[in-house]
Amino acid sequence: MLGERTLADASDALPPEKRNMAMVFQSYALWLHMTVAQNVGYPLKVRGITGAAWQVRVKDALSVVRLEDFANRSPADLSGGQRQRVALARCLVTSPDVVLLDEPLANLDRHLKAAMEETFHEFHARSGATMIYVTHDQGEAMALATDIAVMSEGRLMQVASPQEIYARPEGRVVGGLVGQGAILDLALPDHGPRLLSWPAFEMAFRQTEGPSRAVLVRPEHVLADPDGIMLQVISCVFEGERFSLSLRTAGGQHLKAYSTGAMEPGLLAPFVIRQGWLL
Repeated sequence: MLGERTLADASDALPPEKRNMAMVFQSYALWLHMTVAQNVGYPLKVRGITGAAWQVRVKDALSVVRLEDFANRSPADLSGGQRQRVALARCLVTSPDVVLLDEPLANLDRHLKAAMEETFHEFHARSGATMIYVTHDQGEAMALATDIAVMSEGRLMQVASPQEIYARPEGRVVGGLVGQGAILDLALPDHGPRLLSWPAFEMAFRQTEGPSRAVLVRPEHVLADPDGIMLQVISCVFEGERFSLSLRTAGGQHLKAYSTGAMEPGLLAPFVIRQGWLL
């Protein structure tokens, strides 16, 4: 089903060219014996659109992805990012109701990915289509999505906005899959808020008995502070704009944190946990 339309059932199936759906493949799937314009305009040709109408719609689609000057080039003469933009234009030219995207940026380098994410935003706004985007890159998902569906072992675990998925994941699987973070098992009361602050953590670290509950702690909420608890630095990795720390509690549990300066492995230093989310 697509909205209220039946695309296929046990007795019949609507031909793909009549479904008003489009797909962007990881491998681009461009025809090298056709020019860029011919690739973009092929879905129109299948629908019987030719002549001036064909040229206008192809030109408009190429202008959206800023490739109007490349209409007569061969895809073989384009970069990976340009080829993917041709594939996007081929989708846009038919004004689809739904666009399916299969890891479309997986073959691109980091800087090109960032540029292409902006192109996807423009494409989404211009087309007005629903876009179903499959990716293993959480950065892409967070940057592009209005809603994220997290799947594990074939099961749908949670559907929510990027902000909701990140701040309030449901269960260990989603908490462990989405974003950087650590899951601590702490002695906490059965009743209480799910969003925990430092006093709750301070009390839980001192509590040795009681039911163990899983709490997600993001590295940005673990801060060096003289009033905190002592944690041991296990590793310190420079990531360019900051240092990433791996920390261990006295009970042997692990945390992640960020720091503006280097800290020697083996060092004992006080940290506080400003915030955590009860899974």
